[in-house]
Amino acid sequence: MGLIKGEHRREGGLSPGRSQQDDPKRFSGKIAIFQYLTVAVFIFLVSGFWTLQVKNSNIYSQAAERNRIRSTPILAPRGKILDRYGRVIVGNKASYSLLLNRDEIQSKHLPAIAAALHLNYNDLLSKIQRMSSQPQIIIKDQLTGDEIAWVEAHQDVYTYPEMQLVQSWERQYPENGFAAHVAGYVGEISQSELNLPQFIDYEPGAIIGKAGLEREYDRSLRGVNGKQRILVDNLGQERATLTRKPAIPGQDLHTTIDLDLEAVATLSLQGRRGAVVALDPRDGEVLAMVSRPGFDPNQFAGHISQAEWEKLVNDPDKPLMNRATQAELAPGSTFKPFVALAGLETGVITPTTQFYCPGGATFYGHYFRCWRKGGHGHISVHRALVESCDVFFYTVANRLGIDHLAHYAKIAGFGGKTGIDLPHESKSTMPSTRWKMRMFRQKWYAGETISVGIGQGAVTISPLQLAVAEGGLAVGGKWYRPHLNKNVPKKLLRNGHFNPKDIAAVLSGMCGVVNEPGGTGGYARLPDIEVCGKTGTAQVASTSRTSGAKMNSALANNAWFVGFAPADNPEIVVVALVDHAGESVYAEPIVRDVLKAYFDKKARLARTQTARAWQRSLPNLFGSMERTLAMLAPSAGKDFQWQ
Repeated sequence: MGLIKGEHRREGGLSPGRSQQDDPKRFSGKIAIFQYLTVAVFIFLVSGFWTLQVKNSNIYSQAAERNRIRSTPILAPRGKILDRYGRVIVGNKASYSLLLNRDEIQSKHLPAIAAALHLNYNDLLSKIQRMSSQPQIIIKDQLTGDEIAWVEAHQDVYTYPEMQLVQSWERQYPENGFAAHVAGYVGEISQSELNLPQFIDYEPGAIIGKAGLEREYDRSLRGVNGKQRILVDNLGQERATLTRKPAIPGQDLHTTIDLDLEAVATLSLQGRRGAVVALDPRDGEVLAMVSRPGFDPNQFAGHISQAEWEKLVNDPDKPLMNRATQAELAPGSTFKPFVALAGLETGVITPTTQFYCPGGATFYGHYFRCWRKGGHGHISVHRALVESCDVFFYTVANRLGIDHLAHYAKIAGFGGKTGIDLPHESKSTMPSTRWKMRMFRQKWYAGETISVGIGQGAVTISPLQLAVAEGGLAVGGKWYRPHLNKNVPKKLLRNGHFNPKDIAAVLSGMCGVVNEPGGTGGYARLPDIEVCGKTGTAQVASTSRTSGAKMNSALANNAWFVGFAPADNPEIVVVALVDHAGESVYAEPIVRDVLKAYFDKKARLARTQTARAWQRSLPNLFGSMERTLAMLAPSAGKDFQWQ
C-alpha cells in the first residue's frame, strides 16, 4: 500500500528533475501573450501609418513642407509725402520687424521674448489673441541693434523657432513736430476701426494712417505687401529663395504745401498757441498750415506707450488737435466785411451811409460798447472797416436781421465745412432763427443779432474756414474748395454773383485797414506790396464778468488777423490766430512775415528763371553771330570760332 501511494504521487506531481518554469503549459501561455502584444503593436503601427499616409496625408505633408519651406512677407514701403516742389516732407527708412509664426508659437517662450524685446507681456498675449486669424504676427517694429542680435542668436529650431526677422520700413517725419498736423501719423489699426466701412478689407495688425494726410490718403500711400517662399535647413537657416512676389510700393503724394512758407509760419508762431493758414484763393491750394502746440509723429511710427499716449490726450493744450481745421472760435471783427457786404447787397446801407458812434449804442434796452471809448463820430462803411467801428456794424446787423445776415454769411461758407481733404474737420456755426429753434427749441430774439454783427455771440469758425471765406471775397465773390493734394483739380463751391461795386467797396475798406492812417492792421504793411486785411479781437468771456478784476490769461481775447495780397489780383490769403493773446497786433506780424516770404520767393524764382532763359539763349545767340560773320567775311570767318 505505501509503495503504491508513493508511485501515485509521482505520477500526479512533477518529476524530481523538472522545475516549474519548464512546464509546457506555462511556456506556451507566455508565447501566446507575446504574440498578442506583437499583433497589437503591429495593428497600432499600421493604424498610425494609415493616419499619416492616407487619412491625414495632406495635413502632415503641409506640416513637413512648412518645416522645409518658410513663407515670409515682403512689406511694402508707404508712399512719400512731398511738397509742391517735390521736396520730401515724410519719407521712409529701412528697418527690421519681428514676427511670430503662429503654428510654431510656444507659450513657454513668450515671457522671454517679451522681456528681450522690452514688450509688455500682457500686451503681447492680447495681440496674439486679437490676431488669431493671422498666420504671422508682427510683434515689434524698428528693432534696435541689440534686439536684432538677440533674435538672430535665438531664432533657430532648438530655442525659439517661432521668431522671424523681416525687413520693414520706418516712417520718418520732420523733427520737432514740423508739419505734423498736415502729415498726420501712422499706427496699428484698432478693433473699432476694423468695424468701419472704409477698413472692411483691412486685416488685424495692419498699419494705417491715423490722422492728417496719412489717414485721408491711406489707400494710395500704403502699397501692397509681397511674399516670398524660402528654403530652410533643419536649423531654420535660409538656403535659397524659391518664389518671390515683390511688394508694390505706395504712391507718392504731391501736396500743395510750400515748405518754405510752412517753415516761416511755424517760426512766427513759435512759443504761442494758435494756428496759421495760407492758401491761394484762386484755386484753393493750401500753401501752409500750422497748428501749435504740436506733437512729434515719430512717437507713433513705432509703438507709443500707454503712458505717452495718455499724456498727449490729457494735455490741456490739446497738441493732437489741428487748430487750423478743428478750432471753433468767434471770428471777432474779421466777420465785419461780410456784414458790410450783406448790408450793401440788400440796400440797408450804401457806400455813403453814415452812422454816429459816440462810443456805444443802446439796442433793445441793452447798452453795447464800441472798442474805442471816445467813439468814432460820424462814420461810413469804408472808415468803419478801416477803424473797425463796432457801433456801425451793430446798426447794420440790427437793420439786416439775423436771417438776412446768415444768408450772405453762408454763401461765404459760415455754418458749414470747407470740404478740405483732411479728416475730422469741424463745422462752423452761423446762427439763424431756424438754427436756434433746431438746436435749443427757442425763438431768436432781435437783441441777439447785435453781437453777431461784430463776430461774437453764437457765430464760430476755424482759421481754415476764415481763410477760405476771406479769400473768396478777395477774388470777387467766388469760393473754391481748399485742398492739399496737388493733383486734385480746383472746384468752385459757390459763386455769390454779387454787385462788383459792393465787392469793391468792401475790399477798399480792407486795404485801408493796413495802409491808411488810423487803420487797425498797420503792422501787416509791406513796403512794395499792397496788403489788404482785417483785424479781429474775439472775446472768450464777457467783459462784464471780468471787469474790475485782473483778466485771467486763459480768458484773454483771441487775436485774429487775415491778410491778402496783392490788392489788384490776390494770389495768397493768410490767416493767423493767436489764442488768448489779447490784441490783434500779435497776429498781424505773423501774416506779414508769411506774405513777405511768399513774394520774396516769387521774385527770387523769377530772377532764376530769367537767368536760365539767358543761359539757354546764349548758344543760339553766339551761333547766329558766327554765321553772320561768316557770311560777311567768308575768308576771315573760316578760322573764327567762339570759345
